[in-house]
Formats: sequence, C-alpha cells, structure tokens
Amino acid sequence: MSKADEVFQRRMDRHHDELRWLYMELYQNDDMFAELCSQLYRFYKERRQKLRNRDEKREQEPDWFKKKNMLGMMLYIDNFAGNLQGMKTKIPYLKRCNVNCVHLMPFLDSPEGRSDGGYAVADFRKVRPDLGSMEDLAEFADACHQQEMNVCMDFVMNHTSEDHEWARRARNGEGEYMSRYFFYDSYDIPAQYERTVPQVFPTTAPGNFTWLPEVGHHVLTTFYPYQWDLNYKNPRVFNEMMYNFLCLANQGMDIIRIDAVPYIWKELGTQCRNLPQVHTIVRMMRMIAEIVCPSVVLLGEVVMEPEKVVPYFGTVEKPECHMLYNVTTMATTWNSVATRDIRLLKQQMDIVNSLPKEYTFLNYLRCHDDIGWGLDFGTLRRWGMEEVSHKRFLNDFFTGKVEGSVSRGELYNDDPVTQDARFCGTTASMCGLESAGFEQDEKKTDDAVRMILMLHAYMLTQSGIPMLYSGDEVGQVNDYTYKEDPKKREDSRYVHRGAFRWELAEYSRDENTVQGKIFHGLNRMEEIRRNLRVFDTDASVYTYDVKDNSILCILRECEGERFFGIFNFNDNPRTAWMKEEGAYRNLMTGEEIELNNVELPGHGFLLIGDVVK
Repeated sequence: MSKADEVFQRRMDRHHDELRWLYMELYQNDDMFAELCSQLYRFYKERRQKLRNRDEKREQEPDWFKKKNMLGMMLYIDNFAGNLQGMKTKIPYLKRCNVNCVHLMPFLDSPEGRSDGGYAVADFRKVRPDLGSMEDLAEFADACHQQEMNVCMDFVMNHTSEDHEWARRARNGEGEYMSRYFFYDSYDIPAQYERTVPQVFPTTAPGNFTWLPEVGHHVLTTFYPYQWDLNYKNPRVFNEMMYNFLCLANQGMDIIRIDAVPYIWKELGTQCRNLPQVHTIVRMMRMIAEIVCPSVVLLGEVVMEPEKVVPYFGTVEKPECHMLYNVTTMATTWNSVATRDIRLLKQQMDIVNSLPKEYTFLNYLRCHDDIGWGLDFGTLRRWGMEEVSHKRFLNDFFTGKVEGSVSRGELYNDDPVTQDARFCGTTASMCGLESAGFEQDEKKTDDAVRMILMLHAYMLTQSGIPMLYSGDEVGQVNDYTYKEDPKKREDSRYVHRGAFRWELAEYSRDENTVQGKIFHGLNRMEEIRRNLRVFDTDASVYTYDVKDNSILCILRECEGERFFGIFNFNDNPRTAWMKEEGAYRNLMTGEEIELNNVELPGHGFLLIGDVVK
C-alpha cells in the first residue's frame, strides 16, 4: 500500500463505522453506501499533490481558521475583476486590504435572469462561461494559496435550477429524475405542506409549489419557481451532491459555505426547517471532508438567533459545521443604530460570549443579501416595541423617511398585507455617506465616516471571523443603475451589488480623502486585532455596563491584559460612566487616556489598550 493510500485508509478507518451507521439510518442501502466509499477514494486520488500537502499541514493545525489574523471579504467576481483571470490580478489589492479569505459569491453556471444572484445552479461542475472555467478557478485558488490566502465559495445544495440536467429530464417525465425532486400529480399533498410550511418570499414568490402544465405536476420550490428543491430522501441525490461537493473542493476551495442549511430535509406535517435529518446530513458531510479533503472547512448559513444555531456546530465528539454566520447580531446592530439603544445588542452579545469558545461565528455588518428584521421581539415587546410597527419604523428609518435619518436604501419583498419587508443598502449609504454627498455637506460627510469606522471597529472587536463586504472598505454607496437592467430591476438587492469602483480604491491611498480615512482607519483596527493577545480565541469577553443605553462597551481579557472597546450608537455626544484606575492608551492614536467618565462624540468610539507602564 502506498503512503497516499495509507493516509486515506487511516482517515476512512476513523470515520467508516459512524458514517455507515448514519447513512444506513437514512437510506438502508448498502449498495449506495459502497458506491459512496469507492467514490471518496476516487476523489482523494484525483486531489492535486499541492492540496494533499495542504490537507496534511492543516490536519496538524485543525484550528487554523480561528486565528485572530483571519479577515474575509465577500465579492462578486464580475463586479470586482470581470472574471477569474482578472481576480488573479487583484490579489495585491486584497493583500493591501489585509484580506486572507476571499469569499467568491456564486459563480457556477446559472441561467441569466433566473438565477437568484447565482443561487439557482444549472451545473455544479461548470463555472459561468463569462467568468471563466474550472481550470481558471483552480489557478486562482493556487495563486491565493501562494499568498497565504484562502478561498471560500457557496455550495447550493438545497435546490437546483430548473435548467439543471436533472430538472430537464424530470420535466420530460423520466421517473428516475422526478424522484430527485418533489413531484405531485394533484394538489392534495402540496396543500398539506402549505398548511405547515412558511413562505420565504410571500410577495415575489408566494407559495411553496409551482405548477408545471407540460408535465401535469406540481414541484416543490421553497424559494423561487425556477429553484426546484432536491429530495434528500433519495440516496442518489445525497451521493451525487457529495460528488459535486468534492469536485469543487478539489479545485482548491478552503471554505465551503452551505447555503440554506436548515431547509435541506423535507417532511410532511412539519415546517420543513431544522429537522433532525439535516444534522445527520451535515455530520456526514463533515466526515466526508475529513476523509478526502481535511483542509476544507464548512461554513453554515443558518438564519436564527445565536443560541438556536448552536446545534449546527454539532458536539465536540461529533462536530458538524466548523463555523456559522452571526446573522441576528448583524440585524440587531442596525436596530441599535436606528433606536440609539444597545440593550438588545448587549443582551445578544452576552449570550454569544457565554457559548463555548470552540464555536466560531462569522461576523459582518453587510453582505450580498437584504436585512431581514429577525429580532428578539419577545424582549422588544416588553420594552414597548411591537413587531409590526417596529419593523415599519426600521424600514422607514433606513429608507430615510424618518425625520433626522441620514440612511438611504430600498425595500425588498415589501408585503402590503403583513406590512413586513426587508431592507437593502450598503454600509456607507446606511451610515449617511450617500445623503451627505448628495447634499455636499462636509460635516455630514465627516459624521458618516465616523459612523462607518465605529461600526467596523465594533465588528472587529467581536470574537470570531470578521468579514468585509467588498466596497465597504472605501465607502462605496448604493448603485441604482440596476433599475436600467430588465433582468435585475425587480430585485432591489442589486442596489448594494454594484460594480466595484476602482477609482475609489485609488483615492484610498490619500488619507485626506473620504476613502482614505475609511481605508486607513480599517487598516489600523485590523493591525490592532492581529497584534493583541486579547483577540486570541481563549480570551474572556464581556459586555461592560457604562450606565448609558446608547453606549456599548466590550471588555476583553487574556493573561492579565485588558482591552476596552467603547462604541456610541447615538448621533449625539454621550458619556460612558466608568472608572478604571491607572492610565490607558487610545490604540488608534497612541495617546494616553484616563477611563474616568469617558466622553464620546456622536457615533464615536475608542479602542483602549493596557495600562501604560
């Protein structure tokens, strides 16, 4: 047996029994399990030696992704660099941004105009032709690895495009392929599903089923009519999707984001969310990765409160996802901006900080998606804020309809019946940079820059992996040109999915420009995070009560070192009522400071280091 085969066998021996037990629990199919195992070996053998070396190195350092120097950026290839070949030329800029994890937004082949931003995949083994090829993807990954950078991609495993080969053959009436989806020749069973399954997009895509007159069947489409849900009760679906997963991993992906994790398993009479079988599938994916490509980590998209997403980490003995999005903290952050009240945010951070340090969250201010107001309305109600009226206030505030609001943006899926909607806009536009520029108001521009920096400083102070959204580092505002494109104008999320403006990147070199102030401010914050022990994963983290509901204070401690992050969510000057003995230093300026009833300007912040010796 070769050394390579010995490595594979060692990994397989470690996981085989549990993998088989879980597989048989779902499928009771020995032949399909045997096929899966043989294919795992094939994909292992096809893995390039560079990637196998990366696997062996990271097996020795399994927590590599938890290091305090991790910084991600999510971007669209076409918006950022045109195509994958262009992406290679932009690596120096990404390095200048201190980014070492590049999250490429969906780039697999998908139908133009019916892709949901790339989340309706027509071919899992093919890059969108205008972006390049699988060879280009592997070359880009290799170029990133040479610069000690990681590549992240989306794996959309809940559904396929209606243009996928399986869907085309199902539409032609081939039973083998119809069984890979949920087809029903009458509305009886779909009607039963509709009684218990919530609608994801009640305005733009009402209902959970789509009628296909050409085949006389209804098909399950949880998201959009052109996205057909896969039937994971069929072992052929699981096996084939795992082969797609491994094919993508073998192109050099380091982090694979599992889209819409809670939706993967469907069961009549339930909400078809968060069912136990989902955890079985994710656990099997984790083991499959550890057998074939152990340098690859799983990022789960689970849109729930932090304490409710915890099951998707699995257990220490039987882990599932390596990391999860801190979704509701993002939404609660913007709620704190609108209300000037950090109580809910503080409560949520206390919950996150009480979780085991093994749990890794990915933190962000903005991303490619809308902001859904999935807040803790049970708590807000006790404070006099009712769900419907409060959501309406938030959307009015961020669209600039509330007096005094500087934010600009647009609503998505605005439902006139429930009066519910989601919000779209870039960080800079939400912080007032767009409205200040329109008014040519220098003071408002300075206020917007200070707010942008405050929110990023707060995000970088949290435990976990910080993720920037491309353009935020140079204060890019909303792009309304999507309304001129008939294929995009119905989807307001494109307002914050505009092409990256490279002239802003040039301006960022000058610290006297708006872009330079933001870029260099972020650079300094990232340097602080990289160099202080208090940002190690074993640090203790608390919120610190400064007796003002507009000011969030975060205390980090590690081996006697202390760090305070103080953030004013009010647009007026406020005082952090605190008294800590000794002299400290402002880490952004190097100046000495006393922590004695600290005054902050509107949307001001302080990053405070140890006592000056």
